[in-house]
Amino acid sequence: MNTANKLTMLRVVMIPAFLIVLYWGFPYSSYVALAIFILASVTDFVDGYIARHYDQVTDFGKFMDPLADKCLVTAAMLWFVEIGQMPAWALLIVIVREFGVSGLRMIAADKGRVIAAGWSGKVKTASTMVCICLMLLPIPDVLNLICVAVIVVTTIYSGCEYFLKNKDVFAAAK
Repeated sequence: MNTANKLTMLRVVMIPAFLIVLYWGFPYSSYVALAIFILASVTDFVDGYIARHYDQVTDFGKFMDPLADKCLVTAAMLWFVEIGQMPAWALLIVIVREFGVSGLRMIAADKGRVIAAGWSGKVKTASTMVCICLMLLPIPDVLNLICVAVIVVTTIYSGCEYFLKNKDVFAAAK
């Protein structure tokens, strides 16, 4: 297993550690969880850089890296839903978008086409990570609401952009 894939697997292992810290609920547990979340998020950028820069791109990494990212974000958002910090419908929008874009990519791949991450998808990912970090802190309700709104709006926008830019994929699918 190469370095990039080891970092991806480290991120996968950090997901239950992140949740255990949150559920444990000791003093300052949200700060420890925040540190774990930030470290896990940083491994995402580092493993991608290493994979591309040192020619360590593998099929395992292509599959596991985005899955690890989605699991990390979903775990955090599930926590927010459970504690009443995020409405379930907002999480549902995020999940539906992820399944939809993944399905679109699978159909395109079946046709020999690769749909790369677009600008709006990168903005969505970055803003979601920042918002999750903020939401792990003791912030005012209005800032929490703004974070949820940013997550929902960027998720919807990027999802629409993927589908509109690649609507020909469905036209070609029979």
